[in-house]
This record gives sequence, C-alpha cells and structure tokens, in this order.
Amino acid sequence: MNVPFLDLKVPYLELQPEIDAAIKRVLDSGWYVLGEEVDAFEQEYAIYCDAKHCVGLANGLDAMHLALLALGVGAGDEVIVPSNTFIATWLAVSQCGAKPVPVEPVEATYNLDPRQIEGAITPRTKAIIPVHLYGQPVDLDPILTTARKHSLKVLEDAAQAHGARYKDKRIGGHGDVVTWSFYPGKNLGALGDGGAITTNDNEIAERLRMLRNYGSRVKYVNEVRGYNSRLDPIQAAVLRVKLKHLDEWNARRTEIASRYNTMLADLTLPAVPEWASPVWHLYVIRTKKREALQSHLIEAGVGTLIHYPVPPHLQQAYADQGYKQGDFPIAEAMAEVVLSLPIGPHLTIEQQEKVIAALLEFNP
Repeated sequence: MNVPFLDLKVPYLELQPEIDAAIKRVLDSGWYVLGEEVDAFEQEYAIYCDAKHCVGLANGLDAMHLALLALGVGAGDEVIVPSNTFIATWLAVSQCGAKPVPVEPVEATYNLDPRQIEGAITPRTKAIIPVHLYGQPVDLDPILTTARKHSLKVLEDAAQAHGARYKDKRIGGHGDVVTWSFYPGKNLGALGDGGAITTNDNEIAERLRMLRNYGSRVKYVNEVRGYNSRLDPIQAAVLRVKLKHLDEWNARRTEIASRYNTMLADLTLPAVPEWASPVWHLYVIRTKKREALQSHLIEAGVGTLIHYPVPPHLQQAYADQGYKQGDFPIAEAMAEVVLSLPIGPHLTIEQQEKVIAALLEFNP
C-alpha cells in the first residue's frame, strides 16, 4: 500500500454525483462567465466567513494583487510580508510596483511575528500581509493594533486557512481584506484555479468587482484600468458543493493531526497556540535529517513534500533586492528542516498507520 502525499481524485469521487450535477447545471444554463452561479457562491462563502462581501477571482495570486490595488498600494510603497511564506505573497506586492519588506516568523508557529513588525515600518509602508500559513491562524490582534497605530492596511493571506478560527471567530473579516485561493489542493479546492477576497468594506468590494472585470461595472463603460480575473462559474458550482462539506473535511484533518501528535511525540511537531483553531492544510514536522528521512519514507511508499525549500528572499526572482544567506536566519533555518506529511481528509486510518510506522522505524 503506497500513501500519496495528496490524492485529488478521491474527494471528487466522494462527491461525484453532486459535482457532476452542479457542472451540468452550469452547462445547461448557457451562461459561462460570472452570472448567477458565481453570485450564489459569493453569497454563501461570505456568510461562511462571517464577512459582508465575497468577490470571486481567477486565482489566489490575482486576489492578493487586485486586493492590494484596491487598498491603494502602488509604485514606491512598501508592504510588510513574512520572510517564511510561499512566494505568491511577495509576487502580489511586486506586481503593484511596491516593495515587499520581509519580517521573520515566530519560530514555534512558522507565522509572522507581530513583535517585529514595528521595526520594519517606514514612511513608505502602506500595508501588512499576515499569512495564515499551513492553515494555522496568525496572531492578528497585535498586528491590527500596530496597523491602526500607523494608519496601515491589513491584507490577510488565507490561501491555506479555509474554515480556520482566530479566537473563536472564523478567518474572513478581521483585516481590511482577506484573500483566498481555491487551487485544487486547498482545503476548499476547485477542479482548477480559482480565488476570492472577503471583506466587510463596501468600497473595497465594489472596487474589486470593477478591477476583476476590465475596470467596468456597466458593459463597455470602463471607470479604471482593470484586469480580466473572474471566477469561472463551473468552478463556483464545484466550490458550492464542496463548501457544504468543508467543516466535516476539516474535522477529518484535525483527527489525523491529533493522531500524529499522539504517536509522534518524540519529533518536533507543530505548535498550536490556545487561541488558534487550525484547519491543518499541512502537517509540518522538523528534522535535521530531512534528506535521509524523506528517502526512507519514499522507500516505504510514503509521499512527502517540502513547504518551502527556498525562502522568497533567496529566490532568483528577488536577486535584484540584494538579499543574501543569513539575512533572515529563522526563515532560512525552517527551509532546511521542514517536511510535510500526508494529511488530506481522505487519508485512511490504515494509510496513516503506515506513515506513522515508517516514521517510527527511521533510524539513520
């Protein structure tokens, strides 16, 4: 029995009749861009996130890019970002002509350290992007307090945190705007690319609806220089089906994480603050013998991934920024030791037992 890191076909098979019917509904409608299906998903997801508005977009990167534009971020501005994150968080800032300013994470949680933000603020700082990495909420209250003190905007990158809670409130409306990815491997994943923002700000929502549609609210009347970034109605229909099952699937992830926590107590496991209710998009351990462990698990038929092997500041894409090895030592140290174990909601108990057995058998 092999254990893949992620099997995207199994969730489809579980919901196949519902998903097939939803797709057929869109095909039969004859309406294939925006329309009622997208409107319905936006309403349902806004309610789920305890937010006033949801605006569907083509993907998660577009969601961040357009959200930053809606917040007024542009050329010459600076945006505080985590040093430990997927590069899309940085790319969205760069696409606005602004500069990403990295801040190190809390070592225990991998998430942006609120205590280090103030020292990174300059007169050019316009916004802060905390990332709810691996499905675990970042500590938002001190970040929001700092942002208000300096009149900064807060954009939450929640691409991995569908359904997560911070102090008993769902992620989706704490900051000025929250961005989402519905990439197939996410907790709420489409059958292709998709993204969205949620917000409680009427003006931000209205501006994003224009920006995603060529800068137009009325056809052929273009108020701003916009983009073409619209959530596909077929993907919206699929997401409406999966949204109904999201909490159950997140509960399955939590059960898997709990078993890992119990059985792998001798490893360096994820730390969860008392105020956080994560949704376990990823289950990330740390080991200084990662290469040997990963090879051992491959031989045992267990798939793993590394999230992420190269921090953004050391990527070739940001070589022009002049960063060097040692500039952000916490992020760099994490990149050398993190390893993600299988944790999808369709991982069976037998599969997880095999993962755990292989880990316990490791003796380099």
